[in-house]
Amino acid sequence: MKKRLVIGMSGASGAPLTIELLKQLQQYKEIIETHLIVTKGAEMTLEQETDYTLEQLYALADEVHDNHNIGAGPASGSYRTMGMIVIPCSMKTLAGIVSGYSDNLVLRAADVTLKERRKLVLVTREAPLGTVHLRNMYEASQLGAVIIPPVLSYYNHPKTIEDCNRHIVGKILDQFELEGQEFHRWMEK
Repeated sequence: MKKRLVIGMSGASGAPLTIELLKQLQQYKEIIETHLIVTKGAEMTLEQETDYTLEQLYALADEVHDNHNIGAGPASGSYRTMGMIVIPCSMKTLAGIVSGYSDNLVLRAADVTLKERRKLVLVTREAPLGTVHLRNMYEASQLGAVIIPPVLSYYNHPKTIEDCNRHIVGKILDQFELEGQEFHRWMEK
């Protein structure tokens, strides 16, 4: 049986990161099934930041869940998953996760991921960070989430934005013991 990985996409800037993540996860199609949940804000960001249509984004996932359907599989703890990635994670979504305000499927799935003690990775996007943002990231970390802001690395000598995106996605995949494509680790060749 394939392992399920839930991908939540909220309305912060960073839609190309979601696309890159879904593309890289396709190399694991034999063992991982991707379950995508997209917020209304993410739909708008996708249109503003990429040439992808919503249908093209959906085609990169194995299954797509309606964000309004809080009765979908990822809303239940008995629905086995290997965890969840929220990429990008808006400050609104972060606040909802921290407070347990589960009024949509992205938030409910994140809540379930935490309560079941599964891996929750939040790719938080905002700059500069305000005190409330920092406090919420701290609280999410205390609850068990891993916070991975998409911070650039330069030791890998990126030449393109795509190189930067691949490296960030590699750091995310590393949390699930998966190897990212063209991911260069510090001091490894």
